[in-house]
Amino acid sequence: MLRYSTHAKNRSLYNTPPSFSIYMVNLVLKWIKSNGGVAAIERQNREKTDLIYNVIDASGGFYRGVAHPASRSRMNVTFRLGDEELEKKFVKESEAEGFVGLKGHRSVGGLRASTYNAVPYESCKALADFMNEFLRRHG
Repeated sequence: MLRYSTHAKNRSLYNTPPSFSIYMVNLVLKWIKSNGGVAAIERQNREKTDLIYNVIDASGGFYRGVAHPASRSRMNVTFRLGDEELEKKFVKESEAEGFVGLKGHRSVGGLRASTYNAVPYESCKALADFMNEFLRRHG
């Protein structure tokens, strides 16, 4: 269905291609190219997540990464604090500072910072700074 030749052989009557999805992929690919290509996006994502992972690793156990260091995600940084009450306090204080979506999945709990491609470096830096300040006040 996604092959142009299939549509050409069937005089465009085979099936309606997912036009909006194709359009969106085209926009994303153009955005990636305009930002230096895949290698540049990978470097930027590494720099963004390293900001947060470095806070976790330097916290002396106050923040605990969920994933083994060799298996850490560059899209979702998952971590825990000492107890659920402290995690709730973290979420509440982070929301007051303008952060959204840090509360982990309802079935597993914890915290999750998404660092998708379009999340700017400055947002990850702000979160790392917030995490350091939270550690200073509650650690």
